Amino acid sequence: MRQYSPDLTPPWKKPKPVPEVAAEPGLVVEEPGTGFCGAVIRCEAGTVTLEDRFGKHRVFPLEPRGFLLEGRVVTLVRPSAAPVRPTRTASGSVAVPGARARVARAGRIYVEGRHDAELVERVWGDDLRIEGVVVEYLEGIDDLPAIVDDFGPGADARLGVLVDHLVPGTKESRIAASVTSEYALVVGHPYIDVWEAVKPASVGIPAWPRVPRGQDWKTGVCRALGWPENTGAAWERILGSVRSYRDLEPELLGRVEELIDFVTMAE
Repeated sequence: MRQYSPDLTPPWKKPKPVPEVAAEPGLVVEEPGTGFCGAVIRCEAGTVTLEDRFGKHRVFPLEPRGFLLEGRVVTLVRPSAAPVRPTRTASGSVAVPGARARVARAGRIYVEGRHDAELVERVWGDDLRIEGVVVEYLEGIDDLPAIVDDFGPGADARLGVLVDHLVPGTKESRIAASVTSEYALVVGHPYIDVWEAVKPASVGIPAWPRVPRGQDWKTGVCRALGWPENTGAAWERILGSVRSYRDLEPELLGRVEELIDFVTMAE
């Protein structure tokens, strides 16, 4: 049985309570042990990061009575973060909190490859679920006319197709022109691959490199940028840099929005 041990410390020797202050970004405090004074730039579990006026960063533990605020001893605590609902989706549309996904339409949007589908999902996923539009990838468009005929687009089942490198005089432009159904819309962007539709600045590169003809384009990009020649890992890096429509080039943004409008059009 644990015995009660009274606190016999005289009241005048007990440390006085000090205020707890939330370590909000921008709060300027001093760590008395080192004399380091700086503004809070980050507060994580158990630590706070300060930045001084010279831009130097230091990480300190969040200990009781561990900092001075305007010369007074305080205890920094992690800010309480109430979840904030986003007001916009990644595509820039107004968010609809709690909205349920609509039952899938008969209409579809087809894209060329898996990377195209993942990028569309990344930015327009919320919008597509609300509209009930499913995106599927084709692994190339060489057989597009037959694919469209097999789908059988109609007034209640519109088909939109997004094509890479759709510029005049190319194989892609000839294939797209062969699709004539009024309930199918084929549009495209000018980039060799959807990778290029991500803004270079978002990826942290000055520009997308030019790859000589005859080389695999994606492998050539990795080689030119000094990345490991692992196109799967490279794509994860690129996709991870996309947070919203602001990270994409307008030539892709407009075409995807056009397809969504077409597929959801009411007769």
